Amino acid sequence: MSDSPERVPKLSKEEKDRRFQAELMPVLDSLYNFAFRLTLDEDDANDLVQETYLKAYRFFEYFEQGTNAKAWLFRILKNSFINDFRKKSKQPAKVDYSEIEGYYNSEDVEAEGDAGSTSSDMRQQAVRDLIGDEVASALNSLPVDFRTVIILCDLEGFTYEEMAKVLDIPIGTVRSRLHRARNFLKDKLERYAKSMGYGSEDGEETDLEDTE
Repeated sequence: MSDSPERVPKLSKEEKDRRFQAELMPVLDSLYNFAFRLTLDEDDANDLVQETYLKAYRFFEYFEQGTNAKAWLFRILKNSFINDFRKKSKQPAKVDYSEIEGYYNSEDVEAEGDAGSTSSDMRQQAVRDLIGDEVASALNSLPVDFRTVIILCDLEGFTYEEMAKVLDIPIGTVRSRLHRARNFLKDKLERYAKSMGYGSEDGEETDLEDTE
């Protein structure tokens, strides 16, 4: 291992393509899910994933074989998202802030219906689906910094150390941000549950409050 960052082993195109395919492409689905949760838009998510893979291919020689490929790609995607957001923020006329605000403040997002769930026998499943959609809506409504830590930890299973590297923040900040994000999410879901009539019966009010 050389201390010099300049000395990066040059791979043949065949070897580079083979390793890139084997080590980075299996992360595609998780990477797209992360991009979609950040952008809340399918086209933007696809663009962000494409940009991430282009950068990853360009700088693939800097990726250490045997290290966490998923964390490396997530970090590239996160940086691309931030840089793109900063670029757009300098051109406010081109950014639909009302749409962003709508996601942040939405308490009443329509759940997508399942076309096949019309039978009364499916009623319980439909309720579960609705609650699942509301969890997604509540997550999407969080500010992006809080949404990101929930995604990385609770959906993607990154450790605190990995999250700190992906986000370029200290582990202490990861912990405190995750704690606040979970509290925000819990508060949104408690309000939703009450609006749906849950927790109104004896002994049920503690269910959500006891959830970590």
